[in-house]
Amino acid sequence: MDTYWREVRSIEEEQEEEQEEEEQEEERKSMDEVELEEAWLTEAGLSSLVSVSCTEEAPAAAEALLSTLTRQQAATVRTRLDNYNQTLKTRNRQPIRDVRDVFTETDDDSAERGPAPPSHRHESPPSRYHTTTKTIRRHTHTVRQTLTTFVFDDQLPEHTHTHTHPPTHTPSPTHTHSPTHTPSPTHTHSPTHTHSPSPPVSWRRADWLLRDSPYSEGVAEHKGGGACWDCVHFHGDESGDLPLVPVSPSQGLTCADDLSSCDLRRLGFISHIELSTFLLAMGVTTTKRSRPPRRRRRRHDGGVFAVPLTSLLENDRKTFTGVKVPVVFQKLLCILEQSGLQTEGILRVPGSAARLKYLRREIDRCGGGFDWSSVRQVEAAGLLKLFIRELPTPLLTHTHLSSYRALLGVSSELHQVQALQLLTLLLPEAHRDTLRALLVFLRQVVSHQDQNRMSVWNVSMVMAPNLFTCPHHGNKLSVAKQQEEMEEAVGGARLVQLMITHQDLLWTVPNFLLSQVRRMNQASNQKQFDLTRATRRLLKRRTDKKDQNQITELCDGLIRVHAPLHTKVSMAIQLDGQMRARDVMTRFECDNSSVQRLYEVGGNICERRLHPDCVLLDVYRVNPHCDWLIKP
Repeated sequence: MDTYWREVRSIEEEQEEEQEEEEQEEERKSMDEVELEEAWLTEAGLSSLVSVSCTEEAPAAAEALLSTLTRQQAATVRTRLDNYNQTLKTRNRQPIRDVRDVFTETDDDSAERGPAPPSHRHESPPSRYHTTTKTIRRHTHTVRQTLTTFVFDDQLPEHTHTHTHPPTHTPSPTHTHSPTHTPSPTHTHSPTHTHSPSPPVSWRRADWLLRDSPYSEGVAEHKGGGACWDCVHFHGDESGDLPLVPVSPSQGLTCADDLSSCDLRRLGFISHIELSTFLLAMGVTTTKRSRPPRRRRRRHDGGVFAVPLTSLLENDRKTFTGVKVPVVFQKLLCILEQSGLQTEGILRVPGSAARLKYLRREIDRCGGGFDWSSVRQVEAAGLLKLFIRELPTPLLTHTHLSSYRALLGVSSELHQVQALQLLTLLLPEAHRDTLRALLVFLRQVVSHQDQNRMSVWNVSMVMAPNLFTCPHHGNKLSVAKQQEEMEEAVGGARLVQLMITHQDLLWTVPNFLLSQVRRMNQASNQKQFDLTRATRRLLKRRTDKKDQNQITELCDGLIRVHAPLHTKVSMAIQLDGQMRARDVMTRFECDNSSVQRLYEVGGNICERRLHPDCVLLDVYRVNPHCDWLIKP
């Protein structure tokens, strides 16, 4: 633990002169019961249950969300709302909504069954594109596997790295860096993947991502001190140190970046409820959340340190369109990748405190005009950790830090990874992308441990104090308190190690979450486009035979693909059990066109970018009323 406490002491020495006592006192204040429950319900998308000043769409959205929950998830929401109301009553305040008014049908069979496949009975919105009758049929004599596995770049025999252009984003859970890439503001950590015909023996398949049942429904045994099937299966194969990597379902692997902002917001609501339900089923209680500390702004508006990530990205995008990670963060990573991966003790050896303060002031003053060639590897490592520590909103956010600490009470490594996955999907987009860039870099450091002497545990011990607030009081505390502090330090480093080792899972959306998002979209669409009986009869009379034939064609697996950048008409394609998204995209590729992807738009999803290997017929069966769109 010497490495960990050395890092903590260096952080405390740096902050002694800048941190005020009133700020420390404010940080120690915890939220009361009403604030905790109200914040939880708001983060779950149920603000209409606790607020009188909500919009007209909020109650309908809350009702749609509640209709998609499983029995256990609904019980978690009911408990939270009941606690909120009881606390208000003890303070002689009238609650906005009574829990009995919200959960009037929570004991029916539909709630017990959990997420079901989305229904196809809702009205299909009219297509926004011109259609043609040109049909392409594909030969079906070739047979492909319906379950695709992935091998990641750093696990290849020669550790080759593929460089992709920054604007192009391929939805795969692996992101690679090119060590020989020159520092550039447009250098983004774009993901790549390599398709392997046979699964290697150096990793374990996380096939539990393919299930339709939530994590919270399979861990009831932990309450009685037992072990669930996942623990027995994944811990009994004597390969606990190997990374878990996602496998692709036939509908395609879905990452957080593949979904639209609307779907991501609804995914966050369900993930928030599922995380609380999951921890409760594991017998873990979340610690009380602290209010965000008030920090003074110590510099002019042009700085980059101690500035929110969203503000940095907003300023960077004025020059570099579409950048997802702050430019200063990318610059520091590039310096370390070019010449620091082989440096012994990189990230662990501290740089000169005076030199770091000088560089920090110069970077804040010069901004984009700073000369990065004068920054050495050790200084870049110190600035990288300083940038993370000084973020006004921590990289893991004030909202979720208490949940990360609660994971220390989870005994199973597998369930810790599942909870980390849910927490990562809850992070704001800017924080999630920056965390991804950091974890990919840390994995690069570990891959060169023969030269830099930085194993995954060494890296985790160094980075844990920078990601988690870990005050160190030394011998001032009692023996029991010191032991508790030591356990929390080891647990924090362990969480960082899990995030580095199993990072490919953190950005992957499990099947059950995507299914619940589809059900929530479907419930919202049904309420928005609900028609009266008279209107339905009128529409039925006006439906001509041509439209009926078109619907029949669609039911037989005939889709229409729209590519606005290539042609103004759509292309009709007959699906079969072997056709993949990449087969359709090749029809529209040309030499001088940018890389484009196939999307499913509308129906029971707002927008989802499809993985090139997904089977289109399976996607069509899940969402038969969507539009198929090819775009960058």
